[in-house]
Amino acid sequence: MRITMFRKLMAGEFGQVRAEMIAHDHVLSSLGGRTADEALEAGTEAKEVWIAVCEAFDVPENRR
Repeated sequence: MRITMFRKLMAGEFGQVRAEMIAHDHVLSSLGGRTADEALEAGTEAKEVWIAVCEAFDVPENRR
């Protein structure tokens, strides 16, 4: 998954503004105590970050 797809999925699930806030501010323990943006910047695969966000926010399986 490309980062652009990750951003589209985030915006589709949470709305553009909230998606940006979540990616920038919400620390995810499953990503080593980093935010989604920090994890992506560190080289974590976008798919792994998307799954971590989905788990943290209880996104239903059919939308993951």
